[in-house]
Amino acid sequence: MRGLDSIDRNIIRQLRLNARITNAKLSEEVGLSPSACLRRISLLEQSGVIRGYTALVGNSEGENPIAVIINITLERQTEEHLNRFESAVKRHPEIQECYLMTGGSDYLLRVEVENAGDFERIHKEILAKLPGVLRIHSSFSIRNVLATRVQPR
Repeated sequence: MRGLDSIDRNIIRQLRLNARITNAKLSEEVGLSPSACLRRISLLEQSGVIRGYTALVGNSEGENPIAVIINITLERQTEEHLNRFESAVKRHPEIQECYLMTGGSDYLLRVEVENAGDFERIHKEILAKLPGVLRIHSSFSIRNVLATRVQPR
């Protein structure tokens, strides 16, 4: 996010807190006119700094899903194998995050499940069928200590 001024960073901070904030309220928070604020947002979107907006969805019972952190080790770490794996991961919306890693495993994935049976299905139908996977190591969260945090700038 180099090249952004304090107003851009403040807009991003406010949108991270509440992406549904009205433009009128956002412009008031960042000290711009509504039209200038909308123009800034448009430029941030066009430049790829803001890549999209999303909804965080909970279940209807209000229970918190279980986060599962999955370490994946591939059979080979060639560019072809990495690309095949990454392309396959992108086709599964159940996989919410995927990081290429250094250290003991090649990738770290995060999924959220309702229960162990839900994870078993994801493991059988998705994770075990990803191309080039040698080892899958999964860890279940006990509870979420910090759901979201605004990154200070």
